[in-house]
Amino acid sequence: MTGQHGVYSTASNPRRAFGEALRNARKQRKAGRLSQSDLGRLSHTSKSTISRIEAGVPPIASHLPALFDQIFETDGYFKRLYEEVVNQSFPALFRRRMAMERQATAIFEWSPTLIPGLFQTAEYARRLFRSSNPRATDEELAGMARARLARQELLRGDAPPTVRVVLCESVIRRRFGSRDMMREQLAVLLGHGERHTTRLQVLPLDAEAHLLMDGPITLLTAPNHMTAVCVEAFRTSSIHEDQEHVRPAMSACDDLTSEALSARESAAVIRKHMESL
Repeated sequence: MTGQHGVYSTASNPRRAFGEALRNARKQRKAGRLSQSDLGRLSHTSKSTISRIEAGVPPIASHLPALFDQIFETDGYFKRLYEEVVNQSFPALFRRRMAMERQATAIFEWSPTLIPGLFQTAEYARRLFRSSNPRATDEELAGMARARLARQELLRGDAPPTVRVVLCESVIRRRFGSRDMMREQLAVLLGHGERHTTRLQVLPLDAEAHLLMDGPITLLTAPNHMTAVCVEAFRTSSIHEDQEHVRPAMSACDDLTSEALSARESAAVIRKHMESL
C-alpha cells in the first residue's frame, strides 16, 4: 500500500488490506496519532477489537467503516475497503459473474424460485443468506446483504443495461418472511418494472413445460455483443461462453418470454398478490 489513499491489493486478502489501512490511518492521522485505545474509544468499541481488525482477524462490524471514515475524514475509503472484504466472501466464480454483470449492456434473467438479486430488498437478501450461512453473525449477514444491494447500482447509472426478467408466478407467491417484508419486496419489484430499461414478466403457474424448468439462468451480453450463460444450482454455478451452450439458452429464454404474461398483465398480478398479503 502507498499511503492512506494509495494503491492497495485486495485480490488476495482484502481483510488484511483493511487492517493495514486502518493501522496506517491511525498512525498518520493529521490531527495527531491515535493509539488503539484512542481509536477504540472514538469508535465506541474496544482496543482489542481494533487490534483484531488491524491483524486481519474477522469479523469487522458493519457500522465501523463509516465511523472510521468520519474519524479520519477519508470520504468513504473504509466503506469501499469493507465492500471488498464482503465481496471476497463470495466464491471466485460468482465474483467473475458480478464483474461481467457490471459490464453488461443487456441482462436476461429467468428465476423459477426467488426474486433475482438485482431486485432484492435488504431484508429479503438477509433471510436468504441466513438460510445458507446458519453460523454467520448478524453483522456478517448485514454485510452480505449490503454487497448484494450494491449490485443494483448498475441499474441507476447513466447508461443502465437493458434488463429482461421472467419470474415464475410461484416466486411472488412464496412467503418465507413476514407479510410486511414480502409486501415491501413486491413493491420494490413493481418499482423496478416501471423503469424504461426494465421489462418484468410473470410466467403463470399453468404454463406448459419448458426447457428451463430445472433452475435459474442468466444471459449477460457484453459491449462486444457476445453473450454468456450463467447457470446456478445447489452450491454450484457455471458460466458458459461457447455458442454450443449460448444458442439453445437464448432460444429457450425467447420461448419463456413469449409464454409469459405481458409486462402490464404481470404488474397487475404482482400488485393483486401484494394487496392480498
